[in-house]
Amino acid sequence: MKNPNNATYFTNRALCYLKLKRWELSCHDCRRALDLDSNFLKAHFFLGQCLIEMELYDEAIKHLQRAFDLSKEQKQNFGDDITWQLRLARKKRWSLLEEKRICQEIELQTYINRLIKEDMDRNLARLKIDGNINEHELKEKQQEFEQQCDDHIKELNNIFAKVDDRRRKRDVPDYLCGKISFEILTDPVITPSGITYERKDIEEHLQRVGHFDPVTRVKLTQDQLIPNFSMKEVVDSFIAENEWALDF
Repeated sequence: MKNPNNATYFTNRALCYLKLKRWELSCHDCRRALDLDSNFLKAHFFLGQCLIEMELYDEAIKHLQRAFDLSKEQKQNFGDDITWQLRLARKKRWSLLEEKRICQEIELQTYINRLIKEDMDRNLARLKIDGNINEHELKEKQQEFEQQCDDHIKELNNIFAKVDDRRRKRDVPDYLCGKISFEILTDPVITPSGITYERKDIEEHLQRVGHFDPVTRVKLTQDQLIPNFSMKEVVDSFIAENEWALDF
């Protein structure tokens, strides 16, 4: 490399590695660039994309969020590229946590089912060594314990089914999330460009960054924000049916 002190050289090579899907090499160059310039937007952006591919979602979100913040501070227009990658990282992290949750639920259900059956086996074993019970009574008791076991297992499985609709994967659609905070909309407003934002996020953007739409870059003032009642109704309906989404 002709000039190892020029951060741009490292990000240019990092982009090449990114296109070649050589994630670790791209990450290395991005980190070298950030060592030289910690506010280098492209280095954070490229690094975030590589980290997504390497399934290091927490770190990816950190760098992509920094890239997004820098794009606002430096007033650079990346359209929806950074926000799309940030939503992707958040969604993949959520999916990973969901996979772990599903596995834990399956393990718990299996464990409790086994305990119920083991309890039945112990009761049957005690009956068989009881010398005061005849064969007919033993058979009746055995059927009773087996029926109780089946009922308990059925009840348990029904509880797990109701808790998560047979462990259906949970997901929050992108259109229900704000373009700036990437969290579920609670007070959505729409701009003349047709983009919906969370009110507090877009108002903060207008006050701190500038009077323009952060996605379309079209001139925008606070009095142009219109409550998006239709989106609010959709969000409220979704949350009413999916209370877990409040933790998304």
